[in-house]
Amino acid sequence: MSLTPFRSQLIADVGISLGDEGKGRLIPEIANELRDTSAPVSVVLKVNGGANSGHTAGGIKLNLLPAGVVVQGAAHLCIGSGVVADPRKIWWETKPLEKKGYAILSRLVIDERTMVSDLTHRLLDLAWEDYRTHILAEEPRGSTGRGITPAYLDEVGQWQITFADFQAGPNYFARKLAQRADRALRTIQHVCRVSPETFAGFFDKLTAAELRANAEGIELGVFDKDEFDFTRFRGATPFTLNLDTLTEAYWKAGTALAKNIGEVRELILRELRAGRTIIGEFGQAYWLDKRHGYSPNVTASHTFTPEFFESAGIPVQRIHTFGVAKAYDTKVGTHTFLTQMDDAHPLAAILKRLEFGTSTGRQRMVGWFDAVEKGDVLRYGGYQDLMINKADALTYAGEWKGDLLICTAYEDAAGKRYVHVPRNEAVRKTLRPVYSKHPGWTEDISTVRKFADLPLNARRYVAAMVKATLNAAYANESWPAAEKIPNLRYLGVGPDPSQIIKDVPGTLELVKLA
Repeated sequence: MSLTPFRSQLIADVGISLGDEGKGRLIPEIANELRDTSAPVSVVLKVNGGANSGHTAGGIKLNLLPAGVVVQGAAHLCIGSGVVADPRKIWWETKPLEKKGYAILSRLVIDERTMVSDLTHRLLDLAWEDYRTHILAEEPRGSTGRGITPAYLDEVGQWQITFADFQAGPNYFARKLAQRADRALRTIQHVCRVSPETFAGFFDKLTAAELRANAEGIELGVFDKDEFDFTRFRGATPFTLNLDTLTEAYWKAGTALAKNIGEVRELILRELRAGRTIIGEFGQAYWLDKRHGYSPNVTASHTFTPEFFESAGIPVQRIHTFGVAKAYDTKVGTHTFLTQMDDAHPLAAILKRLEFGTSTGRQRMVGWFDAVEKGDVLRYGGYQDLMINKADALTYAGEWKGDLLICTAYEDAAGKRYVHVPRNEAVRKTLRPVYSKHPGWTEDISTVRKFADLPLNARRYVAAMVKATLNAAYANESWPAAEKIPNLRYLGVGPDPSQIIKDVPGTLELVKLA
């Protein structure tokens, strides 16, 4: 199809599965498409989450900074008020990228109301994981250990420290941080019941994690290893902190960003009135939303389109939502994963070699494309365009020569069919997937750039994914008018920016192939 115009100057880049869909690569693609138009992209806004939401764009791995880093024409890289951001982490990402030639500080704007996350949140994150496993004897939740949930708990508990606090006096900030540390340490010792030895080990664990994560910055000579030594914040006795050292480190990092702290809401309104485009980059995905997902395997923020307006601080208005998925599914943590492949399956072995978390390096579970989940996101969340990535990973290789499966419904032990995702997790756990089968292909599709040049079976599989998603969204009723049905705008056939097919037929034409 010829690419249809976007329906708004506001574009939301959201996941419609469980995260890890490749949302980061969408940002430069949209920017390139709009570069020579009357509404070029001028702002890329990180909407939610924190350093737990890893994105890859242009080969660059990012956590806190938006993927607009790789878009030269994007004048503003914004961090919205819906984000929890560690100022030290901002520097750990920014300095190596600046060294490599990317302009960050000249474009970065952190909203005054963006919440500050810090070491105390990371300690709480580790403590709650310890409590879950050792006191409650449950499976580990699989937290990133970046302190995101405890940081959001400070928001709902009315204990916020925001970036605006770096524009006040040091004593005010020091007092608020001391109070936060006192609450955290009491919780770790008396509620989480962490042992003194485990508490001491948290600092070593964080040191090792950040030395790994920041190896490139150290290699570039931007940082000394001492920058990532968390043991200097450990107090002389159990369940204490070296508060003076901690306060100094965060005050220094935060105040060094003073020129980058401002009103994102006013900036976005100004850019909208000038006719420019704003992309909202979301972390995680719909099924990890704290309200719509399944606890405890959710994040602590809102992960879908409405949060754009809250984080940006602007009125609700028309917005164009881009739903991003993969041609198969992946999950991490202890999720109920109805379409999970057996680890012995030859395709599972191939896919698992590709699937590791950007932020944590954790091995992802892999499964078949679940059209029920994606259909529900369309029905209850809504999106105008689709991007599906990693179709190339399904090409036959080695021992893999079987059918591809798409989950089109769920079924219980009595044979009752479910065409939407049950909101009751106890019910969902009892279900099994109902699959449609589709023959695969042997040809390498990573070099294909036109949809018509794909092998017939690949075209049919792509059509089947889209059709099954729409059937799930509009089960037992007619599909909406053509202009209200999302089109598959981009099909990813490899990780490189160039490995995208952009001429997929319109949906009503496409699904005839299924």
